[in-house]
This record gives sequence, C-alpha cells and structure tokens, in this order.
Amino acid sequence: MKQIVKIIRKVDIEKQYEQVLRLELDYELASLYDAMNQQDEIQKAKSKKRLAEIQRELEGMRAYA
Repeated sequence: MKQIVKIIRKVDIEKQYEQVLRLELDYELASLYDAMNQQDEIQKAKSKKRLAEIQRELEGMRAYA
C-alpha cells in the first residue's frame, strides 16, 4: 500500500512540475515576442535558449510517461 501512495505522490508532483513548465513556456514566449518587437537580440537569444530547455524537459517527461 505504501508503494501505491508513493507512486501516486510522484505522479502528482510530476503533473505539477509539468504545469509549472507550461507556465514558464508561456512566459518565455511572451518575453520572446517583446524582444522581437524591441529588436533586443540578447533577450531573443536568452528566450530561445530557455524555450529549448523547456522543450527538452517536457519531452523527457513524456518519454517516461
């Protein structure tokens, strides 16, 4: 029974982390949009890098699902 509870908690934590990543994804997309409008090359590069990291994390989570 303890193992089942542990697995359920792990799944809940992973779902919460995925939600956080999706919120961060939205934020970075908005940041990228602003940087593009302001022609801020440095911020564009930072946003693109973080978006790629978020994508890898989300894909990694799906690989274990």
